Amino acid sequence: MPTINTNGTNIYFEERGSGEPLLLIMGITAPGSVWEKHVAHWAKFFRCILVDNRGVGKSDKPAGPYTSLQMAKDCIGILDYLGLGVVKVAGVSMGSIIAQQLAIHFPSRVKAMVLMCPWARCDNTAKAIFQHMKDCKARLKPEEFSVYIQLLIFSKQSWDDEDFYQSILEDRKNAALDPNPQPLIGLEGQAEACINHSVLEDLKEIKCPVFVLGGEEDVFTPVWMTREVASAIPNAKLHIYPKSGHAFHWENLEDFNERVREWLGGQP
Repeated sequence: MPTINTNGTNIYFEERGSGEPLLLIMGITAPGSVWEKHVAHWAKFFRCILVDNRGVGKSDKPAGPYTSLQMAKDCIGILDYLGLGVVKVAGVSMGSIIAQQLAIHFPSRVKAMVLMCPWARCDNTAKAIFQHMKDCKARLKPEEFSVYIQLLIFSKQSWDDEDFYQSILEDRKNAALDPNPQPLIGLEGQAEACINHSVLEDLKEIKCPVFVLGGEEDVFTPVWMTREVASAIPNAKLHIYPKSGHAFHWENLEDFNERVREWLGGQP
């Protein structure tokens, strides 16, 4: 799969499936491959484009700070390279703030948009979480840092489910074996983009159909953030998963995959 130079940075992406294009933008610390459990379903219906954001995966990891608009422009470069004028977009966590910037600054390129655990601005708690994430990355072994991320993204219900807990332990072990781990400089750049994202007043300008989803028990980007984004975007659809955390899309995998697939398929 190609690595292209866009917006002054080498950005890697992969494609799965065929049909109407669907741009998938992942969250902080995560490469595009983390979409795989969703793409396994969505690729039957869409041409899925999985992006490694700057600072992670096989893309460049330049010194930051980055911005959400800067990373949106990275995505525009991919669409230009592929010759795609308008696409549907799904973004999770940091990917959702990048998606917001696409819809605000490049409205002619976004046909419909799914925003997962989004925020339009950070309060002091959120800023402290992202700063603490940088501090943990600088001091912890990969498997130890993985524990911190897992504590942020999974609900109590998942931790209490023995099968799910075993998968958490397995993912923790795999973090120590990652052949392409995110360097501190990449995380620092991404975290600054998250901290400084502030578009609440701009969201009212978004015209495309938007589906906003969140988890009721999200401690990373709490549900008030999700509701605030949905309220600010005209005619946005909102769904909150009960007893679910930041990773509600993994905790409710089958329902989420089909719910989003059905909604995206219904947008002309």
